[in-house]
Amino acid sequence: TNEKIDYLKDVKPILDKRCVTCHSCYNSPCQAKMSSFEGVDRGASKIMVYDAMRLRAISPTRLFIDAKDTSSWREKGFYSVTGSSDLNGSYNDSIMIQLLHDKKKNPELIGEYAPETDEWICPRNSEELGEYFEEKPNHGMPYGFPAIEDSQYNTLSQWLLQGANGPTQEEQIALKKPSKSAQVEIEKFENFFNQSDAKHKVTARYLYEHLYLAHIYFPNAKGEFYELVRSYTPPGYPIEIIPTTRVFDNPNVQTFYYRLSKIHSTIVHKTHLTFKFDDGVLARFNELFIKPKWTSLPKVLEYNDTVSSNPLKAYEQIPAPSRYQFLLDNSHYIIMNFIRGPVCRGQMALNVIHDHFWVMFKDPKHDITVTSPEFLKKQYYNLELPIASVSERVFSAFSDEYKNRYANYFIAKEASDKGKASIDGIWKGEKPADAPILSVYRHFDSASVHKGVLGSEPRTMWVIDFAQLERIYYTLVAGYDVFGNIAHQTKIRRYMDFLRLEGELNFIEFMPKTVRYPMLESWYIGDGEIEATKDLAILSKENLMNYLTENPKNEFITRLIDKHILKSTKIGFDYMNYKKPGEDKPQMPKEFHSYKDYQQAARSITMAGSGFITYMTDKYANNIFLRIKLQDGSYKTSYLIINRWHDNVSSLFNGDEVLDSSKDTMDILNISAGSYPNVFVDVDIENLEDFLDLMKNMKGQESDFVRLKKYFISRSNPKFWEIFDWFGAHEYRVDPLNAGLLDLNRYARTVWKSE
Repeated sequence: TNEKIDYLKDVKPILDKRCVTCHSCYNSPCQAKMSSFEGVDRGASKIMVYDAMRLRAISPTRLFIDAKDTSSWREKGFYSVTGSSDLNGSYNDSIMIQLLHDKKKNPELIGEYAPETDEWICPRNSEELGEYFEEKPNHGMPYGFPAIEDSQYNTLSQWLLQGANGPTQEEQIALKKPSKSAQVEIEKFENFFNQSDAKHKVTARYLYEHLYLAHIYFPNAKGEFYELVRSYTPPGYPIEIIPTTRVFDNPNVQTFYYRLSKIHSTIVHKTHLTFKFDDGVLARFNELFIKPKWTSLPKVLEYNDTVSSNPLKAYEQIPAPSRYQFLLDNSHYIIMNFIRGPVCRGQMALNVIHDHFWVMFKDPKHDITVTSPEFLKKQYYNLELPIASVSERVFSAFSDEYKNRYANYFIAKEASDKGKASIDGIWKGEKPADAPILSVYRHFDSASVHKGVLGSEPRTMWVIDFAQLERIYYTLVAGYDVFGNIAHQTKIRRYMDFLRLEGELNFIEFMPKTVRYPMLESWYIGDGEIEATKDLAILSKENLMNYLTENPKNEFITRLIDKHILKSTKIGFDYMNYKKPGEDKPQMPKEFHSYKDYQQAARSITMAGSGFITYMTDKYANNIFLRIKLQDGSYKTSYLIINRWHDNVSSLFNGDEVLDSSKDTMDILNISAGSYPNVFVDVDIENLEDFLDLMKNMKGQESDFVRLKKYFISRSNPKFWEIFDWFGAHEYRVDPLNAGLLDLNRYARTVWKSE
């Protein structure tokens, strides 16, 4: 057919459904980013973003930022995946069509597929493609999934043959143009961020450094999202982003402007951090930052790596209560930055935390890092972060410099803080939207964060104070460079060990003295270094807690939920997973007569030792999306999260030796958890009893495997794309504001036997 193929109408929907789900961020194989035409046109690269042994930092390759046009990307080593060697347009032999064609010709999936860890050839011409197909048979695109439909293939083929053109100039302008209702809001906020007085300038810089990853939305402009950027150009002119590596780096221009840039790339869940801008938020910014008297006469900040990388020092003129309250107002967003931050794949942040824990925050009135500016000022040296440079000497990563500084700070904080811990020391929130308690679930090197106390009672809990929250944010987000060298990244990994321990110690301070060290020791099994904490004052400090049971950890959280937080934020325990002390272990019912029977069965399969948990943990299927087809044809969804047991998470080279699958547990949530489904499960209601029995008693035998394939959707299942599309549409039905395209890079890697 000679029908003209339109990129936006015909091509982009196919790329979004079948390509962007693996090609959208730094973890995209070969850096091929398909979420916008600019990414498609940029093509691919052999340069590895995630190179654990990189001795030198590399130049960033951020789409829209580090190069302006195709020729500039070619100079950076990117090559076309859509271009053809035939300049007459009689045929197309692009890399894209050959990879798609190979899948059509060789559709069977063989072996395992793990795109984030596979050694890629990243073919850039026909010769290298031949080598790729020889070395990786049955590895055409979509990689490790069923082929696209014939109609989709034909559309892409015709588009490529016609020159792989993108949107017209008019369409490109329209994509980036705000709606009229959004433009009204943009003018309000750009005016606020670009005031000329020192107070506004410093406030704008502080807010920008905390909001630069946000997908900002205006309630009256549905479906539009914006990024806060630094631009060479003022409001009213096209945005020209200043391409610094990090947000606190010197822009090297006398005058620049904060602008709101419309996002026109496909929204993907793993980087979708929503943040509301409206009149109420603008009033709150003024209330927190502009109206209060500052600690000194407002003065515009210079850009200096040592100072800029230490936010506690850089922003000392802004009252600490204002800064901390901003972080508390947006606690869920701030913590989510650690998870969906600049890394896309968060191993540097996440292999230092347990698979499930609850986070609380110190009340500002009981936080010495808020109430005593003099104390913080004395500690600036000890509070310097390992982020001033992104390319340091390799051996410096193993220096104890920051460890010693951190220890000095922590000891000084405990000596200076004469207050005694009580339930009043925990921030309780002020309004229903607040998130004073968060649940964190780790899924290997990704994670999810949820408001409230989800799941069964976790082993560990954190209490975070102002100084710690800022340091975590700047260490893992504002100051983290995914393109940095091994020393930069290793220093951050080691520093996160101290930050985790501080959060845990802050919580343990609320426990009875007799259980503090044994509790801490139980979180660090096999870690000999934990004994060094035995003499810390925090372990022997008096508190005002009066416990009545032998389970103080549970008593503390129960008292907090039932008597304090519940009043203002409506946070309560998660009945499906939470088990009260002394409650009998849920048993699988012998017969199923009512909804309660099924609920009890579901609770029983979450316990340590259930066959499914032990078996599936070893198959990299820890984040499971389940749908149950009801008798009326509708569906009920659940999300099964396996919490892997780690004896400790303090080792830099934390391996399988600290895992114990016999202690793994599972939580069943009714909300989506995580951006990376490991496997989809499809169950008809009439088979639910059999499915639950399999979950409870699975032993990995062949007979189990036969039953497993009845419900679990292998990556080679012919129904795969249908179910993937259903879950994607479901996410948008349930929560359209926060929904985004799910990522398939971590789908169960093993191809099971015949379906």
